[in-house]
This record gives sequence, structure tokens and C-alpha cells, in this order.
Amino acid sequence: MSTTPGPAAPEPAEHPAEDEKGGKGTDANVERFRALAELDPDDPKRAALRGDLVADHVDLARNLARKFDRRGDQLEDLVQVATIGLIKAVDRFEADRGNFYAFAIPTIMGELRRHFRDTGWAVRVPRQLKELHVTVAAGRNELSQKLGRAPKPSELADHLGLTKEQVYEALVASAAKQGTSLDARLAEPAGDRFGYEDDRLAEVDNRRALGPLIAELPEREQKIIVLRFFRGLSQADIARRVGVSQMQVSRLLAKTLERLRAALGEDTLAG
Repeated sequence: MSTTPGPAAPEPAEHPAEDEKGGKGTDANVERFRALAELDPDDPKRAALRGDLVADHVDLARNLARKFDRRGDQLEDLVQVATIGLIKAVDRFEADRGNFYAFAIPTIMGELRRHFRDTGWAVRVPRQLKELHVTVAAGRNELSQKLGRAPKPSELADHLGLTKEQVYEALVASAAKQGTSLDARLAEPAGDRFGYEDDRLAEVDNRRALGPLIAELPEREQKIIVLRFFRGLSQADIARRVGVSQMQVSRLLAKTLERLRAALGEDTLAG
């Protein structure tokens, strides 16, 4: 059987809010998720409703599966993996937390990443972000030896001649690289470790934390984060799709990354 994926399926709605089945503000869909949460696990009605919700959003799983460029993996195998992620998203989503797509996308992609546990870059990340990740990782190691401790984001930015935004972007991009866990490589106390909250942000497999936080972002910021880090678009491409300048995209990314970073840090400390 051929392992070459077929023609790309149509993209899911560019903006989750505009999708007729998963869109934010779709009262009937929200009510279905609420009903799912209220039904007893053994109730046959729950199984039927759960199946309907999965079926209604299976195109999202299929489209995300197509984003992965892996030879030797049949597309339908990847779709099955993505569908497992979709089922988990349906089971875990809280209707009052916002947009289902904003929660489901990182959940599904986390499932796909685990499928490629022993490989390199599993998500199509722009070359610029890959190179930035390598630069920041090398600079972190170099500066750690010089300082005798892990550097702070601002110190690393100064050392490399980068902005703090670029350092944060490199950390988020590293979430797309399998086998990368900054927490596992850094043994310093939380207060001294480089980018403690950034490390937590890079762990996008912690979907229960990241998914709801993305869902709570304003709709425009949600779209920018998804396009940048889960679809791999450049800032220029995002600017054209969102209808703002590239400078505005850069500023919104910086502001949103800081918001997510801080929120994940607070959640971690509170847990």
C-alpha cells in the first residue's frame, strides 16, 4: 500500500470563531459539551453524544495529521493518532473555558508528537525558528558555563544580541521538537533556572495547562498563536491573514507570549 499522503484536504476554518460546528459562540455546540460533562460515564446517551462531537470535528484531526511530513507513515495511521487526540480533547474540554478549537489543536498535535517520540522535528516549524532554537540552545550552554548558573532570558538575549521576544519564540518553537524538555536538562532551583516559566511553556504536551490558557486569549491573539506555532506561518504571512502590519504581529506575539508565560508560571506554582 502506498505511504504517500493524498492531496491536502481543505484547511479547517481559519478562525475557530467562524466554524459552524466548533466555533466560539455556537450556543448549540456549547450546550452539547455541557451536557456531555453532566451525563454519567455509563449513560448510553453520553457515548452517543461523545461520538457525535468527535464525528463533527474529525476533519480537524485529519487536517492536522496532514501537517506532519513523515515518510513511511500512512496518512490513515496518522489520522487515527490525531483522532485519539481529538477524543481526549472532547473528553477534557470545559465548555465555559472558551473556544474548542483553541483547546483541541494543541491536544491533537501533542498526540501526534508522541507518535514520533524518537524523531526530530515532528511539526513543520519554519527554518528561521529552527535556527533560532539552535542559536538560543547553544548560547544558553555557553553562558551557563561562563556564569556558573543558568542565564535569565534577558541575559541570554543580551549575550546573543537578540530580543527577549526572540528568546521566547525559540523556547516555544522547541515545543515542536521531540525529546526536548528544558526542565529535564536544568537542575537549578526554580528561582535561578533560565526561563522557568518559559520551560513550562515549552512543554506543550501539558495540554490541560496550555489549551485552556490559549482558549482564554482574545480571538485575534488565539489566531496568531495558532498560526505561528501550530501551523508554522511566518510573521509576514500572519500579518496578511489577520489584516494587520508585521510590526503589529510582532508586538502582539511578544505580549501574548509574556501573558502565557506568566500564566503558566502562576499555575505551576499554585499546583
